Amino acid sequence: MKLNTGAVVKATAGRDGGKFFVVVSSGNDFCMIADGKSRKLSAPKRKNIKHLALTKSMIDINDLTDKKLRNLLRTFGGNES
Repeated sequence: MKLNTGAVVKATAGRDGGKFFVVVSSGNDFCMIADGKSRKLSAPKRKNIKHLALTKSMIDINDLTDKKLRNLLRTFGGNES
């Protein structure tokens, strides 16, 4: 599975399971994800793509701040305020 930058994903495993994130960058087996709260855009989390579920939504991450990202992901639910 190849994840594109800006794709909204849901973590299915780990302590962040059930939360929504945006893909900041991706490689072959791993990608970097951020949610703007626990994982900022400046310090994204490295996550195995096997532990992510792809949604149909995309977010343009150009000129995106952590606050804007939190507000966009809040519409998906699952993330605490």
